[in-house]
Amino acid sequence: MTAFRISRAVTLPAEQVWQRVTDWPAHATGVPLTAISVLTPPPAGVGTLFLARTGIGPAGFDDPMEVVRWEPPEGDRAGRCRLEKRGRVITGWAEIEVQPQGSGAVVVWVEELRIRLLPRLFDPVVVRVGRLVFARALDGLLKGPGQEPMKQ
Repeated sequence: MTAFRISRAVTLPAEQVWQRVTDWPAHATGVPLTAISVLTPPPAGVGTLFLARTGIGPAGFDDPMEVVRWEPPEGDRAGRCRLEKRGRVITGWAEIEVQPQGSGAVVVWVEELRIRLLPRLFDPVVVRVGRLVFARALDGLLKGPGQEPMKQ
């Protein structure tokens, strides 16, 4: 199985955390050799399409995604977003939850990642690498002036 979970607690309010973790182009900041372009006009929500392009020049692959669930946090209610990966190389899904906690928030990112043509024998490696790459991206999204996410 190729699912993994990452969580971070931050002192930022849930609404601000939501804005950061759903800023799709900003996700590329922590991922080497990756650029992200949003293919649909704002505002973001269900039906938003974006493309992560990883590689150098023509040597690379596209990871198209679609937002299929969009519930921003409101008051004490957690926000939830689900992405479906629809690529030829990478398939799977990601769910991002932003839970208000006091004056801050907790982000929980769960992802199931599958690389086509890669035998299941390599699933443990995919999970380890995926967790490292996405944790780095999440930390970059959450880090601000004087802000350091707490790993959970």
